[in-house]
Amino acid sequence: MPGLISRDVQTTLNYFSKTTDGEQPYNYTYQLPAGQPTTNIDSETHSVTIHDARGHESEFNVDDNGFTFLKSPAKEKLFEDEEAITTGYYKEVEELLRKEVGAKRVVIFDHTIRRPKTEGSPLKLQREPVLRVHVDQTPEAGVARVHRHLGVEAEHYLKGRSRIINVWRPIGNPVAHHPLAVADFRSVNREEELLPTRHIYQDREGSTFSVKHSPSHKWYYLADQTPDEVILIKCWDSDSTKSLLTPHTAFTDNTSPADVPDRQSIEVRCLVFDQE
Repeated sequence: MPGLISRDVQTTLNYFSKTTDGEQPYNYTYQLPAGQPTTNIDSETHSVTIHDARGHESEFNVDDNGFTFLKSPAKEKLFEDEEAITTGYYKEVEELLRKEVGAKRVVIFDHTIRRPKTEGSPLKLQREPVLRVHVDQTPEAGVARVHRHLGVEAEHYLKGRSRIINVWRPIGNPVAHHPLAVADFRSVNREEELLPTRHIYQDREGSTFSVKHSPSHKWYYLADQTPDEVILIKCWDSDSTKSLLTPHTAFTDNTSPADVPDRQSIEVRCLVFDQE
């Protein structure tokens, strides 16, 4: 794109360091009684360069890199009505995945809205950006998701290709503070840098990956990403010939003006199958 100025950002990211008790890493998703920690993970910061993908969006795809940046305006704009999200917007997400990644069936199992905490706002709208490098699912958790949400149909779908893709979109205004960074799958050593982490709900347990630092990691974001643009983030893929996952994290962009609005975003997590 002629005249485009790159907005690469020098910043720090929070990576896994160690656990406080020497045990397997864990995160509780809910508040425990006073004095009980919700995680045993210690983080360490590392200086990194986040490369601006603006003008180079077509160079990235979910099969090779584990992510892609797409222009995809949504009919839904406010994201304040739960029914409008789970009916209208979910349908838009499903159609997007059918078009862009060849999905034959899409099962959306949840979404998260992140907005700044304000007095009196519902707890479900008080989720803040995650400033720690992570992957949303381990392969075991991916398979478990298929069983949890497909029931007796699970074995049928697990015979073909199964994926979990997170569709991430800004809400209300372009992203300035705390953009989302994604790491190229090809720059990640899965055996040495990914640590299975217990993800504990009140009624069950899943697993994610915490991520150790490597100077080989290649990080990207989309400068000034607008609500008309999405990032597809691969969390799991049963096809071992393709990219399998994407470490990601919010990060602090100190180049952004202080007076611009805080980040708002929605992420929709989807089971994606290559067969009906």
